[in-house]
Parts: sequence; C-alpha cells; structure tokens
Amino acid sequence: MLLSQALDAALKFTPKEFAALSDLLSPELIDECLADTGVVTIRKRRLPMEMMVWAVAGMSLFRSLSMNQLVSHLDIMLPGKRPFVAPSAVVQARQRLGEEVVRLVFEKTRQLWFEKTPLSHWNGLTLMAVDGTLWRTPDTPENDAAFGRTANEHARSDWPQLRMVCQMEVTSHLLSGVSFGSVSETSEVDLAAQLAGQTQDHSLTILDKGFYALGLLHYWQSSGTEKHWMIPLRKGTQYQVREKLGAGHELVELSLTPQARKKWKDAPQTLTARLISKEINGKTIQILTSMCDPLRYPKADIVDLYGQRWEIEHGFREMKQHLLQNELTLRSRKPELIRQELWGVVLAYNLLRFMMAPMAYSLKNVEPYQIGFKQAALYLTAQLSILPAVAPGRVPKVMNEILAMAESFVLPARRQRHYPRAVKKKPQRYPLRRPQKLN
Repeated sequence: MLLSQALDAALKFTPKEFAALSDLLSPELIDECLADTGVVTIRKRRLPMEMMVWAVAGMSLFRSLSMNQLVSHLDIMLPGKRPFVAPSAVVQARQRLGEEVVRLVFEKTRQLWFEKTPLSHWNGLTLMAVDGTLWRTPDTPENDAAFGRTANEHARSDWPQLRMVCQMEVTSHLLSGVSFGSVSETSEVDLAAQLAGQTQDHSLTILDKGFYALGLLHYWQSSGTEKHWMIPLRKGTQYQVREKLGAGHELVELSLTPQARKKWKDAPQTLTARLISKEINGKTIQILTSMCDPLRYPKADIVDLYGQRWEIEHGFREMKQHLLQNELTLRSRKPELIRQELWGVVLAYNLLRFMMAPMAYSLKNVEPYQIGFKQAALYLTAQLSILPAVAPGRVPKVMNEILAMAESFVLPARRQRHYPRAVKKKPQRYPLRRPQKLN
C-alpha cells in the first residue's frame, strides 16, 4: 500500500504560475544573503555575485558542462567585448562568492519552499527521515588535510571524503536540513544533533540504526514541541519494562551511560520510550519510539512506517546518480569551493523537487515522491534553461505544459523483491589498483 493512502491527503492545491526564474529563486533573496555575509562588489564585473549563485546551482543541474560553458549556457554574463569568460575568471568569482552565501540561500529557500508545499501528515505529524552519506572529493593534499579519509585496519580510502547528514520530508523529498564535515573529525551522530534545533515541531523523524545514541534521542525530543523519533532497537540493549501494553508492545526504560550524560547537556539518567515488536517474513523487528501514547499513535502503523526511511536513501541516489550523473568525485579542487559546491548540490536538488510538487498535486492521489526523479529532472532542467528566453506572455503557457507532462513521470507501484540483495562485481578492463595499506 502506498504511503499516500495511509496519510492525510492534500485535498486542494492550485500551483501558482512562475513568472520567471526569479519566482523560484528571487533576486531579492539572493541580494539579502549577499548583504548578510558582506559579499558586495563595487566594481562592475562580467560575472556578478548574484548571478554566480545560479552558476553554483547550475554546476549540479548541468553536470556535463564545464564552468565557463555553464555561465555562457545560463547567460549570466554582463555584455562585453568577448562572448565568453576565461575559466580562471569563473574560479575567482566563485572564491569571491564563498560558501556562506550559498548556504544562506539554501536555508532561506528550504523554509520558503516548505511553507508553499502542502505536506501530508500522519496523525498530525510531519514525516521526516535522517541519514548520512559520504561524498568523494578530488585527491589533493589540501582536500586530504581538510576532510580526511575513511579507513579500517586493512586499508584507507583512495579519495578524501566529506560526511554529510540530511533530513528529508519523506512525501515530497524536500531537504529540510543539511550538515556536513570531515570524516576524520565528525561523526554522523554529531552532525545529526545540529539538525535537531531546526526540525519542525509536531514531527516524526525516522532514524537509521547508526544514530542509536540515547543522549541524541533525548536531545532531539526535548528541543521542541512533539519532536518525536523512531529508531530500531540496538541488538543486545538492556532495558527495564515499565508497563506491558499488549503482545509485543511495551513501555520501557533505558539507562544512559555516564559518558553519554557527560557529553549531552541536561541528559537524564534514564529515557522512557515505547518498544514495539513485529514479525515480518519470519524475522522479529523491534522499533523504539518516543511516541508513548498508544491511543493517539496506533501500534499497527508504527513498524510499517519505519519502511519510509528508505525514501531518504532514494534521495541520495537521486542526487549522486541522476543529478551528478554518477561522477566519482565532486568537481571542485579546493576545500572551500567543495563546500560551496555541496551547498549548490542540495540547493539544486530542492529546486527540482519543489518544481515536482505542483506536478504531483495536479494529479489525483499522487504524492511528489511518486514522481520519477531522473526523467522529470531532465525535462525540468531543459525548461529552466530556455525559460529566460521565453516572452513573458508565453510563460503561463510553458508552465501549463510542464504540469500537463506530470502524468508521464509518475512511477509504477513498487514491486516486492523476488531475489536476495546482492552486489555483483563489474568487469574491469584494466588491473585494479589496490588501496594503500596502513602502516
């Protein structure tokens, strides 16, 4: 059964017509971010800072183009003697822009686009998911020093990497929060804690088992009103049963370690939670949640809801495989530009997902997550590139044509898996270079 059938439906939504690209990313908002970060230029340059924000987002929207081709393709240069700019001028413009401006644009647009999108709810709660991923960067000494590499007792990664943790609204795939840092200095739990404060009240956040830290869970639920969480119970966890609520249904008490109480401010000695067990395909699944009211939050729905955590995994695939065309690394070579590029990636992803929302709501009983990202993104990116050249009087017609195409992008119902999960080795034309061994 589709999640949309179990959630409160968004009954009415009339998509507003975009008058231009500025309706998606307004010049006033970009100017505000430039002013807030002090990035202003008195000198008149061929690559204005407000246009460079579009260029950074365009690095993801048009991954196959070089940066100088990109600024020409988007027509963001001021008139000059030459119809092109040197590659070095683009790099210098990005360095002047910095990462903080792009981060602020992402933060402001995510709030704005969330307000404009009618999200579905479950029992009055917005459904969110949190998970982490790694991004490879070009192998340079600067990146190695800034970001580090993952390693184990046998070998270390061939590439410097960033660790990123995202929070996503599962029905729209809109990112509501992003934090990232060095893989050698920052854990996923620490990055997730940075997202707790900006999480909406009256929400349910579904966490991967890697985020199991009682201090984090208490910090999350105490950072606002009805900020609930859900996570699988760690194997071997000791707990005390406070109350039996039914078969496979208990109110439990878990003890925090002295180290956890020291790390997490105002952490209590014990955490009360609800433990729900369910057998699925012969395997017992145990889910821990802060939703302790069994009348308001029925047991039957909770274990099934946890399956929606996979939506954020689909989101990472959409960013890495489809948006960035499965490239091995990010394209920037300097740490500050890599961070800027990564903010551009999540900004571009949210932009496309926001445009897909009215396409989905223009159809009956279709949620935005049911719109196939790959084909819809190719279509919308093509429309974005031609929209500036469209006469203002034709823009409503173009937007209506976009909505009319929505039905062709709806995904079929997901089939049950018939074969066990497996990763098969790809044939290699050349000998494989073994990872460097640790001394």
